[in-house]
Amino acid sequence: MRRSQIFLLTLCVLLAAATEARAQAAFDVISSNRNVSASNYCIYPDTIDAVMTPPPAGKKPFYLSHYGRHGSRYLNSRKGYDIPYNMLCRADSMRLLTPTGKKVLLALRDIIADSEGRWGDLTGIGKQQHRDIARRMVQRFPEVFDGKAYVDARSTVVPRCILSMGAAIQQLTALNPDLSVTMDASKHDMWYMNFQDTVLFRQKMTPESKAAYDVFFDKRKHNPRLMEVLFTQPDSARKVVADEWLNYYLIKTALIQQNTHMHTYMELLDLFTLEEIHLFWQIENAWWYVMHGASPLNGGKRPYNQRHLLRKIIQEADSCIRMPAHGASLRFGHETIILPLVCLMGINGFDQQIADLEHVEDSGWWAYLVFPMASNLQIVFYRQNPGDRDVLVKVLLNEQEARLPLPADQAPYYRWQDFRQYYLKKIDDYEATLR
Repeated sequence: MRRSQIFLLTLCVLLAAATEARAQAAFDVISSNRNVSASNYCIYPDTIDAVMTPPPAGKKPFYLSHYGRHGSRYLNSRKGYDIPYNMLCRADSMRLLTPTGKKVLLALRDIIADSEGRWGDLTGIGKQQHRDIARRMVQRFPEVFDGKAYVDARSTVVPRCILSMGAAIQQLTALNPDLSVTMDASKHDMWYMNFQDTVLFRQKMTPESKAAYDVFFDKRKHNPRLMEVLFTQPDSARKVVADEWLNYYLIKTALIQQNTHMHTYMELLDLFTLEEIHLFWQIENAWWYVMHGASPLNGGKRPYNQRHLLRKIIQEADSCIRMPAHGASLRFGHETIILPLVCLMGINGFDQQIADLEHVEDSGWWAYLVFPMASNLQIVFYRQNPGDRDVLVKVLLNEQEARLPLPADQAPYYRWQDFRQYYLKKIDDYEATLR
């Protein structure tokens, strides 16, 4: 089954499966494609087969507002590789490695050597993802990118985001050389492009949320079977090896390789059973929920970290709606922005408040559905002509039609006035509590 088919399958499960069945469904999806257990390291589908609902009669797309994560990248720093590598080196110096353990050590050496000097860099796969997404934008919404349409592209100041923006714009201008394009990557825009609220940041791991997460993690962190696989004398190896971190970082090391040309080293994942990979996925998924979801364990306010971005999206859309022209606003950033933005907007139910971390999975809050590499949120605007004040919007999450917590007679199309009124009030009500 292709990655795109798996991605569509999981979205259907998320939207339609009964709550009681979702925990098993997550395991089933991982069983079909272990890549999806990678959480924020999950690779973007190489093809998208989504069916678009036709707009209401007479309505045509004229503006597209977008926020996208950078494409596939290397690991941010060598720490994640050094932890398991150094453990295995110490065990090797004590002659405690099995033949399998020695193979793993050699694989880690190769991976580290390939990544050296590239920490956090965009890969060739990441560039292609953004070219493909841009191409599909034009194919789906040709009216937006027709003729001398304007395209305003902005990126955070991180190189992988700048290069992602460049790949997308390169594709757009190849398809239409007449586009009027501006590009920028400046600290000037970081107040909304990559805003991190210091108060909310301090609240993410409260004593209550940390205690709850520690209990959740402790139930899943040990893997004595892996110790038997890698070490001739597991008890002796435990003197120099923390088995929970060896287990955790070896799985992560294997999974991120799907984003690089070292993808053959995903064979490291064969060290683990599907049950063990699922436990890793649960650990990661719960962590992202606590850190960026509307978790009541830390007050349920973490998604408001992206209120400036949402307000900016609305303000820019209001300005563009008043213009007769057509075009797009493209923004390129990070998973730590798009995930809380989706939660703040309540897209596909990701604004859920779940008090018990044991129920995050069966509630359908699966972070990898939101923020794979190159993940993107597209808000597409429709009207009959520049004089039409009944503007409609449709939201695509990773190029799939999404649902909003708004009234809609013609879902997935929503009235722009309902959209802006609902979200501006939500932001205003929160900011009123800060005064």
